[in-house]
Amino acid sequence: MNKALHSYVPANPRPSRPQALITWLMSVAVLVFAMVVVGGITRLTESGLSITEWKPITGTLPPLNEASWLSEFEKYKQIPEYTEINGPAGMTLVEFKFIYFWEWVHRLLGRVIGMAFALPLAWFWIKQAIPSGYKPRLLALLALGGLQGTIGWWMVSSGLSARTDVSHYRLAVHLLTALTILGGLVWTALDLHALTKNPSAKPARITGFTGSILAILFIQLLFGAWVAGLNAGYVANTWPLMNDRFYPAGVDTANGAFYALVNDPYLTHFVHRWWAWVAVIALVLMARRVKKAGVRGASAAIHSAFGIQMLLGIATVMTGVNIVLAVSHQAVGALLVAATVWGAHVLGRDTA
Repeated sequence: MNKALHSYVPANPRPSRPQALITWLMSVAVLVFAMVVVGGITRLTESGLSITEWKPITGTLPPLNEASWLSEFEKYKQIPEYTEINGPAGMTLVEFKFIYFWEWVHRLLGRVIGMAFALPLAWFWIKQAIPSGYKPRLLALLALGGLQGTIGWWMVSSGLSARTDVSHYRLAVHLLTALTILGGLVWTALDLHALTKNPSAKPARITGFTGSILAILFIQLLFGAWVAGLNAGYVANTWPLMNDRFYPAGVDTANGAFYALVNDPYLTHFVHRWWAWVAVIALVLMARRVKKAGVRGASAAIHSAFGIQMLLGIATVMTGVNIVLAVSHQAVGALLVAATVWGAHVLGRDTA
């Protein structure tokens, strides 16, 4: 009997080094955060259409000689962004290299994230270090990351033929998918952290309350993406009024109110700036519950993130979309997502 007990191996062993899984997921989350920041720089420098082809393997290397650079520049000269905007403005090869650099870094970072997730996942899988029930979730994150690459090209392709920029709808899908991946990584790491403290801990849940908060934040992020894609940040550089009016002049409702809501730069800017207050109220309510749950750090993170985000948003508008402030606004938006996910996890864990 003792021999049988000594030879028993659990069918679903717990990971012997759970911290390794947590460190891996949070490291990938940091890379995704960096991707969001670089994506903001790429958008604000109008670099996103500089690479007109999608080559997942061979596109890893940038042009390595003058002939290759000239070839890439010639491809760029065929799209409307060049023929209608940058060509007449006299874009030089040196200027093209600058925008090409940011798009190349953005795509390269996407490849790095894919490898940083897929290779360790395979290793942990082989080593049977993934706790029971977590494999489907990790595979879903892997699939979502792969889909994100396709979404990125789908977005870029929208600006290569009939328009001078990308579709703001597709840009929103691209950004929100990145933030969903970020949230999924943080949530999973937090679940694993709870598991290290209590081997019988169940994954946290999204409650009705936290689901409502996340929905409110989603709407704010969606309109933020549309503001970015429509260059709507430039339509007014005053706050709190928009060009001396509460409701901006210039909203075009000729195609209907809903069409204006999702397409008009004045109206999307207006909604983004005032829905922010709805998001703030919701996040304050969440942060208070999180504090009552005994996790002051998460409460402080939520308050800090939305406070800084509001100030950066106002400063971005009042400076006519200063690139440093605008990129910082996008970066803190990603941190706000992470902080909100942390708070939602705290509240969901208490009910699990």
